[in-house]
Amino acid sequence: MKYMLLIYTDEHAWTDAERNQCYEDSTKLTHELNAQGQYVSANPLHPVATATSVRIREGRRMVTDGPFAETREQLGGYFLIEAQNLDEAIEVAAKIPGARKGTVEVRPVLEIPGLPQ
Repeated sequence: MKYMLLIYTDEHAWTDAERNQCYEDSTKLTHELNAQGQYVSANPLHPVATATSVRIREGRRMVTDGPFAETREQLGGYFLIEAQNLDEAIEVAAKIPGARKGTVEVRPVLEIPGLPQ
């Protein structure tokens, strides 16, 4: 089963050196997950200031700058993994460097038939 591991953190909590180390540690983790057949995808996101939100209300498109919700922590990146169960996904989430200063949300992916590979 696929699990999405969403990494939330206050993007200002990291120094440049800490962020660079986080990227290095995350890259190492992706190689470990790949060797175990669990890696699907992973990427950090650009800062929340670059976000754009799109909504459709009453048939009209509304585009606004910024994320959908104002929060202390922002979505900073993700890992998409294969795991046998929630416990295994939680074990991987605990290894994600972003968990040191933020939160990793673990959610199973609902796979819909007919989507492109």
